[in-house]
Amino acid sequence: MPEFALKYADARGEIKQQVMEGGSEQEIRDRLSQQGFLVYSVKPRSALGGFSALGSRSKKLDVEKFLIFNQQFVTLFRAGLPILKCLDLLGDRLTDPKLSPIVRDIRDDVKKGSMLSDAFKRQEVFPAIYTTSIMAGEKSGALGEVLERYVNYQRLALAVRKKIVLSLLYPSILITLVILLVIFLITFVVPRFASLYATTNAQLPGPTRFLMAVGSAAENYIVVAAIAVVSGIVGLRFYLRTEQGKATSDRIKMRTPILGEIWSKYQVAQLARLLSTLLTGGIPLVQGMETAAQSVGSPLLKRALAKAQKMVKEGQPLSGALASTGIVPPLAIDMIEVGESTGALPAMLNSVAEFYEDDVNTRMQASLSLIEPAIMIFMGCFVAFVLVSLYLPIFSLADTFG
Repeated sequence: MPEFALKYADARGEIKQQVMEGGSEQEIRDRLSQQGFLVYSVKPRSALGGFSALGSRSKKLDVEKFLIFNQQFVTLFRAGLPILKCLDLLGDRLTDPKLSPIVRDIRDDVKKGSMLSDAFKRQEVFPAIYTTSIMAGEKSGALGEVLERYVNYQRLALAVRKKIVLSLLYPSILITLVILLVIFLITFVVPRFASLYATTNAQLPGPTRFLMAVGSAAENYIVVAAIAVVSGIVGLRFYLRTEQGKATSDRIKMRTPILGEIWSKYQVAQLARLLSTLLTGGIPLVQGMETAAQSVGSPLLKRALAKAQKMVKEGQPLSGALASTGIVPPLAIDMIEVGESTGALPAMLNSVAEFYEDDVNTRMQASLSLIEPAIMIFMGCFVAFVLVSLYLPIFSLADTFG
């Protein structure tokens, strides 16, 4: 009999995970529902690790195309079309080669009687916040409103991400050009001058000798250096995909001066936005914190949320639980505490997200306005050093023969 990995909540609200044998997913769901459990997911054990019966589905969806899909889905649903008809239309008309077959699979699952949230969750490519929101919409009978809130959340998150990427674009291009210039000068220009001075048998100044030695080594070992750099980058990327690598990367980011504070505040803004969207959609706080932990990309934040979730489950307020993690800034804690005391926690979390998103944007602009002149100064000093070192012997020879 096949085995299934289960995730469900018992009568006390505690999240359980276990493996159970059964004839089908529906049979397992019915068995757990009869026992009074709230079922989150039932997956075949062969589907664990990001694989489904349809093959590997671990690739990320295109965020912008996913947003367009949700906008179209909300529009059709708001127009009064049944869910199955909405999926029929979208599955046949989507141009995204990754998303279109997934939507058709969801449509087939819904035709067989699956809940919409279960059909989306079974594909294992959609964010946890999305499938949880759909589940809340189905249970509350307000699926249209929930989907619309998620579209607004997705649109805001995408806008913030684009702002940050555009802010980093110019410095990244500038740094790349500086690196290429340094490589060109060291590996091409300097060796040519070294060959010229080798024929003069003249005593070269110290800076020139140093530059010639660096240029000669670079010319001889450039292939080895390039292989080492590429291997190092590939190895680093594989390491950063592991949980240990992600945690190490997060610790380095947090300890980096100036940029560490920006990164922390961006994570807090994302967390507040997630929780606000989930709570507004009718998700209980404890379940919302679990979903948010699954949705954030930072292992440190995930561990902090797991700790806070346990404290909230034990009866402590959200503000106190988040304060104990040491990651959320005091101002955000104070704002969340006010939201709890006034009964307007979702709205206050939304205000926290907006405040820190604006703060991150401002600090990013201020930091980049300092980084760009620093890059230009470094490039100017390096080029000046190379030119002076290369032409010093020429001036010395001119004085000698003059």
